[in-house]
Amino acid sequence: MHSGKLVFAQLMEHLPLHTFRRCVRRYPAKYPTKTFSHLDQFLIMAFAQLTYRESLRDIETCLRAHQTKLYHLGIRSHVAKSTLADANEQRDWHIYADFAMSLIQTARKLYEDDCFAVELDQTAYALDTTTIDLCLAVFPWARFRSTKAAVKLHTLLDLRGNIPSFIHISDGKMHEVNVLDILIPEAGSFYIMDRGFIDFARLFILHQAQAFFVIRAKSNLAFHRVYSHAVDKSTGVRCDQTIALTGYTISRNYPQHLRRIKFYDAEHDKHLVFLTNNFDLPALVIAQLYRCRWQVELFFKWIKQHLRIKAFYGTTENAVKTQIWIAITVYVLVAIVKKQLKIKASLYTILQILSLTLFEKTPLDQLLKEMEQNLTMPQNTKQLNLFG
Repeated sequence: MHSGKLVFAQLMEHLPLHTFRRCVRRYPAKYPTKTFSHLDQFLIMAFAQLTYRESLRDIETCLRAHQTKLYHLGIRSHVAKSTLADANEQRDWHIYADFAMSLIQTARKLYEDDCFAVELDQTAYALDTTTIDLCLAVFPWARFRSTKAAVKLHTLLDLRGNIPSFIHISDGKMHEVNVLDILIPEAGSFYIMDRGFIDFARLFILHQAQAFFVIRAKSNLAFHRVYSHAVDKSTGVRCDQTIALTGYTISRNYPQHLRRIKFYDAEHDKHLVFLTNNFDLPALVIAQLYRCRWQVELFFKWIKQHLRIKAFYGTTENAVKTQIWIAITVYVLVAIVKKQLKIKASLYTILQILSLTLFEKTPLDQLLKEMEQNLTMPQNTKQLNLFG
C-alpha cells in the first residue's frame, strides 16, 4: 500500500506557493501571522470547500477529529473557530483575489488550445452576473433593496475550458452593465452578452477597441434597415441585416452601422434577435456563439451547487470576499489538475471523488484514473438506477 502523502497534500502541491507568498507580502497584515499563517488559513478554507463544511464550528470539529493528520495535510497551526473567524475578517481579501487570478492565468494557458462548440480562431468570452442573496440584518454592508441584501458576482468566462478570466464582486446595488467600465477589452476577441448589458455608448467603446460583441437585442430597438443579406432559412436564420440606429440618443452613442440577425430556435420555439459589430462571420455562427453564452450560466450554477458560496462562514465584507475568492481558487485548481493529469472526468466528478478521499494516501493520478475507469465501466443492467 502506498505510504506517501495524503490526497489533500498532493492536490495542494499543484499550487505555486512562491506566488502565494508574493501575494501575502503585497498586503501586510496587522493580524498575527506567526501562530496562524496565511497558508494555514488558505488550506483550511480550501479543505472546507472540498468537503462541503457548513460552518466554522463544522470545520473545527472535522479537523480536530483528524488532529494527528493535520501536519500531513500541510496545516501547521492549531485549528480554532475563533482564530479562523478573526483571520477571515481581518486579513485582506485581495491576497486571495490576486492568487486566484494568477492561477486563472495558468489555467487559461493550459486550455488555450481546447475547442468549444464553435470553430473560431479568436478568443470568445461570455459575460454575465449572478446574485447571491444575503440576510440584510446579518450583512448590512451589502444592502440591495429595502429588506434584502446581496452580493453580485460579475464574471467574464473564457469559453475555452470555461475558465473565468475576470471576476468582480460588488454589492447588490451595482447594475451589471457597469462592469463594462471595468473591463479592459482585448482587440479581436468576442464578448457575448445578454440584453441586460445593452448600453450603446459602452458597446461603442468595445467597438473602438477593435473587439467584437454579440448581444441580444431588445424588442423596442429603434433602427432602420440599410441592407438585407441573403440567408438560408433552413438553418434557422430568418434575416441578416445591416442597420443604423435611429433613436435620438442611441444614434449618437453608437453612430456606426450594426448587424442585426434574427434566428428561430426550433428547440425552444423562440425567435431571437442578435446585434453584433462583426460583419465577417456567417449569421449562423453568430447565433451559435450566442448559444455558448449559456456556459457562464452553467458556471454560476456549478459553483453555487458544488462550492460554499451561498452559506458564509463570516458576516463582514472582507470575510465574504475571502471565502468567494478561495472558492474560485479551488475551482481553478481542480481544473488545472484535471488538465495536467489528463483526466477526462468532469470537474463535478473529480470534486465528488476528492471530497471523500482527502485523507487517503493513494497517488492522486492513480486515484482519479481508477475512479474514472470505474465510472465508465458498463453497469449491471439488473441493478436499480437510483437517479434514473
